[in-house]
Formats: sequence, structure tokens, C-alpha cells
Amino acid sequence: MPSGSDSGAYDPLLSMAEDGDPVAVAAPVDHRGRPALRGATGGWRSALFIIGKSMAPCSIDRSIGRPVEIAERFAFYGVSANLISYLTGPLGEGNAAAASAINAWNGVSQLLPLIGGALADSWLGRYRTILLASLLYIMGLGMLAFSTLLSTGNHQCSSAGVGGTGGNKTCPPSTLQVAFFYISLYMVAVAQGGHKPCVQAFGADQFDPSDPEESVSRSSFFNWWYFGMCGGTAVTLVFLSYVQDNIGWGLGFGIPCVVMACALVVFLLGTRTYRYYVSRSAKGLVARAGEALAAWRSRRKSSLLPPPASEECHSSATPAPEFSTRVDADEQVVRNDGLIEQAKGIVRLSPIWATCLIYAVAFAQSSTFFTKQAGTLDRRIGDKIKVPPAALQSFISITIVAFIPIYDRVIVPVARRYTGVPSGITMLQRVGAGMVLSLVSMVIAALVETRRLGVARDAGIIDKPGVPVPMSLWWMVPQYVLFGAADVFTMVGLQEFFYDQVPDKLRSLGLALYLSIFGVGSFISSALVTGIDRATAARGGSWFDNNLNRGHLDYFYWLIAALSGLELLAYGYFSVTFKYKNKGALLATSTAY
Repeated sequence: MPSGSDSGAYDPLLSMAEDGDPVAVAAPVDHRGRPALRGATGGWRSALFIIGKSMAPCSIDRSIGRPVEIAERFAFYGVSANLISYLTGPLGEGNAAAASAINAWNGVSQLLPLIGGALADSWLGRYRTILLASLLYIMGLGMLAFSTLLSTGNHQCSSAGVGGTGGNKTCPPSTLQVAFFYISLYMVAVAQGGHKPCVQAFGADQFDPSDPEESVSRSSFFNWWYFGMCGGTAVTLVFLSYVQDNIGWGLGFGIPCVVMACALVVFLLGTRTYRYYVSRSAKGLVARAGEALAAWRSRRKSSLLPPPASEECHSSATPAPEFSTRVDADEQVVRNDGLIEQAKGIVRLSPIWATCLIYAVAFAQSSTFFTKQAGTLDRRIGDKIKVPPAALQSFISITIVAFIPIYDRVIVPVARRYTGVPSGITMLQRVGAGMVLSLVSMVIAALVETRRLGVARDAGIIDKPGVPVPMSLWWMVPQYVLFGAADVFTMVGLQEFFYDQVPDKLRSLGLALYLSIFGVGSFISSALVTGIDRATAARGGSWFDNNLNRGHLDYFYWLIAALSGLELLAYGYFSVTFKYKNKGALLATSTAY
């Protein structure tokens, strides 16, 4: 089993610097540390083991493997997609408080990959990080399921219920249950922090960018990665939301735990087929960052000193040992310069990162207020079927699954004829197109919510939140579909952009930067909800009133749409002026060419 950075037998493949610091080798190795053979390792055979780890059941065929990322997404969305229903139901929280709590948790979940990616790139390696994160994931999910079984205490149950509409006796949760739940929930966040940035980078590592055929496959990998992930998510949203709403939350949280355990087994079965890269030095990330800072200070200090004496005088007066010391110092400067260049490579991406944050704010609404909004509508299909509110999120995944093949096989070839770029459009153009669709989605969401409020008012049920608004759930489908189409452009584009444009040794960190957009965006959303709730409640009516018929989600959606328009203008400027780190990046953007 691989160890160290990514393989347990790396030492023979490392060259040593003068100070004993190993220098990373670019060539991949197999699970025994030997040079990886193209026919025996890597490629789609290995990548499918990794793509599948976002949805796989235990019965998956090893020949086509589907274990890691699909199962992880199944687990994550099995918790997050319907979380607002659990918080406002069994845990008895208000709409605004629940949305803020979910946004804060999502923010932590999406920011922790920065730490996980850095640790993988500088110390643990991607394989070992995936393994440890998967074990923590399984533990966290198991604890989450167990938290639903904890006693609510000996206090009396209210006849109206917590957050209920009357009639049903529901016991409010005990402090122990709430504390145990949130500890378990944040364990899942920590696990994702190590899992998410490494799995996708490890999957892309299975393709050799120097080989023409594998290079093209790696570009297409990002499309089909998202395709597989969203296929698993669609199943999750429909199946698990039904289980959670109609059977029980313990089973609803327990199923993702079992799926994740099965996926880990399948991932381990692919160990012999993977390619591993040395992506660390013996020095830790903090030590290397300290060296880079010291090098920068030394460079500033040396620029203030007078120039050295003439070469003739210096050569006649300097003994051989000092010359050797100077050579060692020069080598250290070269290494430190490399660290500084890596830091610059990260910093230059910051304008693109910053101008995508509002997209993440809009994205955060699909699992919070969209779900509460859907819960007020007439969700009946026929006489017996009632659609769970969270299940409407499956339209995002279904749209992605349907649209990715169209994008890859139709839109790209057509666009290629006009642009001359093999990918049809560049990575940043792709991201911008998705941002436009996201803006349109928020406009439609605002219009639909305005209509919903009008229908509730006309029906005389404004003060009857337990009565479904006589308006079909199908009115909300367009905003979900547009979000799905936006994801095909923006999500996939950002994934490839941050993988491709960071320094080669920091690709796990690059994908963590992509995830951090949605982490910071979730925190921004949480701050907006909290601030607006306090400000509007003080004036007599919160936009996020627990009775949504008395609230104004439409105003909130209009605000996000306006912010999205301003963001799009800023993004357009920075994307036009951005310089790709190599011309090949323009030719290898998300298509099997």
C-alpha cells in the first residue's frame, strides 16, 4: 500500500540536494515505487475507480470501477441537501438561523480543503490523504446517524411541536443531542477537507499530459468527472430525501455511511493500477514558507548593501571553503526563488477567485431557501405521490447529466469552427457563460417567489403556513434547470482552471482554491442572511420570516441578482486581461478532441 507522499518506495527515485532535502521527481511510479508502465497503470481504468468514489454501492464491478468521488458526493449531499428540513424540524431552529448555520457549515467544508490540499501536496500525498479522510468520513456519518437516536431528555413534549403546525407531539432536542449532532456534522466537514481536493487531482494524475492521447483524455476527464458526480447526486436527492422525510433521519444519515464504507473498499482495490507522484520535500509546508519569507527578506537586505569588491581581489583573498559555502548559498537561493515563484503563481489567480464569490452566494440558496420555498407549494403528483422539497434539487443534477454530453459533443465542435480553439471556448469564457446563466436563474427565482406570494395572498392563506399554496411545484423547475446548466459551464471550468493554472506541484492546493470560492461564498451568504434578518426584523417584518408567506425571499433574490451583475462586470475585466501560464492551457479545456 502506498505511503509517504504517494508510494512507500519513493526513496530510490529521489535525488538529494546538498542539504539532504529530497527533490521531487516528475515521473510517476506504481504502488511499489517502480517507474509506472503506461499499459499497466493510469488512464481511464484507474480514473474510473476514482470517479466512482462519489456514488458507488458495494456491488460495483471492478472492471469498470466506480468508488470514490461519487460515493463522497452521495454522502455529502445526503447530509447537506435536506439539512434545512432537519434543522427547522427535529432541531427546532428558525428559517434564518438554520440557513445561517448551514451556510457556515458549508463555508467551513469548502475552506478546509485549502489545508487538506496543502498537507497532501507537502506531506501526506494524495493517496494517503484520501484514505485517512475516507475513514474520518465514515466515522462522522456514523456519529451523525447515532445522534438522531439520542434521548431528547425527560422534559415534557409540547403539544404543538417544535416548528410544527399543531397536532403532532414533538419533543424538543436535548442539549446533548444538539451538541453531538453538530460535532458529527463538523467531522464530516473536516473529512471533506482532506477528501475533496485530493480525489479529483489524483484522478487527473492518472493521465500523462506529455502523451497526446492521454492529454486529451485528461481534458475530457473533468467533464465526465462532473457527469458521474452529478449522476450520483441525482439519485441521492430523490432517494435519501424521501427516506429522511418519510421513514427516518437515522436511516437517512446511516445509508451514506454504508455507501462510503463500500466505496473505500473499491478504491483500495484499484491501488495496484494507480500512478503516484512525489509531491513533497522532506521539509514541512510551514518550514518551506518560512524559507521563502527569509529569502525575500534576504533579497531586500542585499539590495541595500554596496556591491562586492572586484572579482580579482575577491578571488585572491577568498579561500576554497568559503567558495564552497557560497555555492551552497546560491543553491539555497535557487530553491527559495522556486518557492517564491510558486507563491506568485497562486497570487495571480486571486482576481478570478474573488470575482466568482457571488456566484457561490447564489449557489448556496439552492439547498436552503429554494428548499423551504418548495416546501410551501403543492407538491402532489397524482393522488399518492408527494415530492419531498429537497428532491427538486435533483433537477440541477439531471440537467448536468443531460447537458454535459451535449456540451462535449455538440456545442464544443460547433464553437471550434468559429473560434479555432480545440475546446471551443477558453476556460475563463466557459466560467463567464455559467455566471450569466446563474444571474438569469436568480431573476427567475425572484419572479417565481413574487408570484407565490401573490397566490398565497389571493387564496387567503398568508397566516396559514401549514396549508400548501395552490401553486404547482413545476413553477420552480426552471430556476433549478438554469442552475444546472450554469454548473456545467462554471463549475467544470473553475475546476480545470485552478487545476491547470497553479504551479504543477500544487495542484491539490489549486483544486482547494476552487472549493474555497464556495466556502467563502457560503460565509458571505450566512452574513447577508443574518444581517438582513436583523435589519428587516427590527423594522417589523423579516425577509426570512418563519412563515414564508409573510417574508420576502423575492427581495433577497433580487439583491443577489444585482450583486451577480456587478460581479460579472468585474469578472469580464479580469478574465480578458488574464494571461494563461502556457499556450497549451488554451488548447486543453474540457473536451475530448
